[in-house]
Amino acid sequence: MRTRFYHAFPPQRLYALCGRISTPCGLLATFCLLIGWVWGLAFAPADYQQGDSFRIMYMHVPAAIGSLSIYLLMALAAFIGLVWQKNLASLAAMAMAPVGAVFTFIALCTGSLWGKPMWGAWWVWDARLTSELVLLFLYIGAIALYQAFDNRRQGGKAASLLILVGVVNIPIIHYSVEWWYTLHQGSTQMQQTISPLMRQPLRWCIVGYQLLFAALTLMRLRNLILYQERHQDWVSVLAQKERRGERL
Repeated sequence: MRTRFYHAFPPQRLYALCGRISTPCGLLATFCLLIGWVWGLAFAPADYQQGDSFRIMYMHVPAAIGSLSIYLLMALAAFIGLVWQKNLASLAAMAMAPVGAVFTFIALCTGSLWGKPMWGAWWVWDARLTSELVLLFLYIGAIALYQAFDNRRQGGKAASLLILVGVVNIPIIHYSVEWWYTLHQGSTQMQQTISPLMRQPLRWCIVGYQLLFAALTLMRLRNLILYQERHQDWVSVLAQKERRGERL
């Protein structure tokens, strides 16, 4: 089974496939984000309670959703890599990790900016905020653990174990506003309760963030594949073609 998978998706073919997909994903992400941000920041009506400060939602909410969904995808890739010994799955997990960490950082920073006018403080040890901060540490920990090993295959396995252990934090983040008394507003019904004039640009932004995640992950995966296969002949041939192209 491993042999059939390797022949169907050898590193060289996967590298080329990632290159073909990443550019369209990046262009679509730019298109969706421009629509969502211009619509939401310039044309959506002000909130009757929060005024214009609610507009940070168009950066905060998609990043927060992305931080959770990326970690779940990482956990799935890590599980496949450990159980079926698929090194490319472990590489995929580590390609997602920096993107997920950035999304989580954006969610925390924009949440603080949103929280200041609403709560009167940049940061409170709220259940949702604290568990999201733990998620950022999990992302950083997985990246650091992967880089700590000279043998990247061993590093991938160690990081995958940490990722799988950290999955327990995902339901804590999601249900924290229901399980504990919290300042953070509930999010499960937000897209149904806000005005359609606010909701539609938010959905464009969510799609844009997901496409941006795909584009950045594919670009990162290409780099990891090159590093892993750097001693293979096809990488040398590729490097020679690139050098000839630069001279042209």
